[in-house]
Amino acid sequence: MATLKQILFRKYADKGLDIVVEEMKKKYDKKKGRRFNYDNITYEVSRGGVFNENMQFEISSKIPQDELKDHKDMKGYFAKIKKLASGFKSKPVSIEMENIVLDTKKNTEKERDYVKLLYSYPLNDLYSDKEISEKIKGMSQQSKKEKPAGRDALTWQGNLALQLVQESTQSFARQNIEDLISANKQARTKRSG
Repeated sequence: MATLKQILFRKYADKGLDIVVEEMKKKYDKKKGRRFNYDNITYEVSRGGVFNENMQFEISSKIPQDELKDHKDMKGYFAKIKKLASGFKSKPVSIEMENIVLDTKKNTEKERDYVKLLYSYPLNDLYSDKEISEKIKGMSQQSKKEKPAGRDALTWQGNLALQLVQESTQSFARQNIEDLISANKQARTKRSG
């Protein structure tokens, strides 16, 4: 059973991920759900989850099959992305190639291959007690007396922790997405070069 900390951290990490998804939809081409398209590649960001005291989420990108000759070529493209992803500053804990078959209309199948990156961040890396203390010290006495707004914790410290969880998750996810976009650009350049 999840602890209160895990439930609240997941809620605010999800808020952070939602904000990043909306940013990407505005910055690039909007698609349904938690997806966006950039340079003819669809990206998707999952919801967050808490597992073993770690916040986890996935970021995936469609492999541009229309630019590749065959399955061997797709595996080569995936291998390039995997090599590039293993060099990211924030390395994914798993890098997989996933095949999805969609039945878009009753008698037709549409097969797609994706690169799926799983990221995992320890809950304690999403906020710091030092940063919370500094923010509390910087607050005026008047604002300390006011009821904390828009958060689920009862104390200022708890609400600041939740704010930092949201902001950290946003920052991590934004960087992870930009890294994957960059890896796709490099893999395409290496192919055509």
